[in-house]
Amino acid sequence: MTLDELFQGSNYDISGVQARLVEIAREEGLPFLDNHNMTYNSRNAQELAKWAEGLGKGEAFHDAAFRAVFAHDRNIGQDEVLLELAGSIGLDKEEADRVLTDESFGEAVDRDWEYCRKLGVTAVPTFIYGGRAIVGAQPYEALKKLVEEPGKGPSPFNMLRSG
Repeated sequence: MTLDELFQGSNYDISGVQARLVEIAREEGLPFLDNHNMTYNSRNAQELAKWAEGLGKGEAFHDAAFRAVFAHDRNIGQDEVLLELAGSIGLDKEEADRVLTDESFGEAVDRDWEYCRKLGVTAVPTFIYGGRAIVGAQPYEALKKLVEEPGKGPSPFNMLRSG
């Protein structure tokens, strides 16, 4: 599905956000296609990432998945792509295939999603600090303000302070 299709009818400025993401990626030396406009079902990637985390390869898997999508426009909704990514970071592809087939990390991913719902997270990325949150690709100054001025003003995330 294209991002335009996903956000059709909303006031979301896809081209503006994309331009900002490309700019940030370049500033940080990250690979990012200028014309990336696809979104993929990442559920199986999330399950495989949970498995990889338990093996100490979570960060490597997330990095490989990021590069697959944003640098090479690969569909991480396809198991064969995920198995290739797992193998590329030194994970056993047969075991990865079993993880996908058995959905053995599905409940763990469900728990993560439930936790996010309880926090009120509805988009990624969401940064939460001191009971406050900002959503989306934000400039450094916004993240700095979040950390330097926690808890100022009303926020739907104030519930975090009591938890």
